[in-house]
Amino acid sequence: MVVVFALVALAVVGVIATANWYVWRRLFRDTTRGPGPVRRVGAVVIAGGWVLAVGALVAERTGAPFPLQQVLAWPGFLWLALSIYLLLAVLAGEVVRPLLRRFLERRAAGRRQAEPEPRTSPVEDAARIPAGTAPPKATETPDADAPDADAGTGTPAAPDPGPVASAAAPESPLALPSRRLFVSRVVAGAAAAAAVGTVGYGTYGVLNGPNVKRVTVPLAKLPRAAHGFRIAVVSDIHLGPVLGRGFAQKVVDTVNSTQPDLIAVVGDLVDGSVKDLGPAAAPLAGLRARHGAYFVTGNHEYFSGAEQWVAEVRRLGLIPLENARTELPHFDLAGVNDVAGEDEGQGPDYAKALGDRDRARACVLLAHQPVMIHDAVDHGVDLQLSGHTHGGQLWPGNLIAGAANPTLAGLERYGDTQLYVSRGAGAWGPPTRVGAESDITVIELASRQA
Repeated sequence: MVVVFALVALAVVGVIATANWYVWRRLFRDTTRGPGPVRRVGAVVIAGGWVLAVGALVAERTGAPFPLQQVLAWPGFLWLALSIYLLLAVLAGEVVRPLLRRFLERRAAGRRQAEPEPRTSPVEDAARIPAGTAPPKATETPDADAPDADAGTGTPAAPDPGPVASAAAPESPLALPSRRLFVSRVVAGAAAAAAVGTVGYGTYGVLNGPNVKRVTVPLAKLPRAAHGFRIAVVSDIHLGPVLGRGFAQKVVDTVNSTQPDLIAVVGDLVDGSVKDLGPAAAPLAGLRARHGAYFVTGNHEYFSGAEQWVAEVRRLGLIPLENARTELPHFDLAGVNDVAGEDEGQGPDYAKALGDRDRARACVLLAHQPVMIHDAVDHGVDLQLSGHTHGGQLWPGNLIAGAANPTLAGLERYGDTQLYVSRGAGAWGPPTRVGAESDITVIELASRQA
């Protein structure tokens, strides 16, 4: 097993190294005439970016001093996002490169055809007469000022050709970049601009706060009196060295503005300890809903000290549902621990949370990961609310997240159970989203009896 892991790790490192060499080659080597400071700076930027990125990941996972995490997180995590889109943009440039080169070649050929043929001198014309062919006789009367004939021969002296008018000599190929170099510079510049613009726009979207989505979910067992009951679903806030107290306040303000009847925080609230992130999470005490705010753990809580965070959110006024259920006036609300808790003996326990309930009542289950839907179906849950996927967060990460989860985002039905997956309010790693906008979803329950 150790050997297999080592081989896989070596293969991953090899792929990353090759991809970065390719990016360096296209952005720096192919855009310069030879070795020099530009190539060296490019190598330092790429290698240094990855050093910061690995440092940020290691610092977060090992619980390094929080100020160090904050110093490394911004440049390191942003480099992760930027490197992805630099690679994708450079790959896209391989399609553009031959098209641009062909366009320039055709344009140059068109200019050559449009230019008039240069005038030539008599000497050049004579040089073009085929061998063995007599030159044409002069028909014009010689000038009075022509030179005297050679003595004793009667043959006129050859005229002095004087300066020969010829076509202008072409510019030295070193005067301007070659066509290949020009194309490389255009494609590299466009790729860099596209990558920086994409990451910049995706980062602005996260820091600006999540959007509000509204989804109506009909439940067959929901009584008429509960028609229109609103649940604000908040997942994957990921408070940490990048997203802090200000971001938490934006989330709280957005949730409260929807005036929900109930708030469900479905995991991955934090990336760090209570000691470091307690002040950042403090605004959660301001969450307001008629039937309260509830919390279940996500996998990142188990990286950050789940027991301490459960105690902290309880202190802030949220109600943790650790494999537990509460009976609201018109339906049951249950919550299970995340599957990551199994390593600590705190995994999901569906029998404890759902085993003895009245199945004639509608049931809403809070469970962080969508993969838990199959157990929810087995236990007769009507609606499961989840997060975890981030909708892929960084395109084309949606392809990987979609393959690893039964539902990537949105509402789907599994037998008699419906599953809603939020894309999440924050972001993990790079504070950036591309193709997967952050959201807080207001689920409006609908009674079929109404």
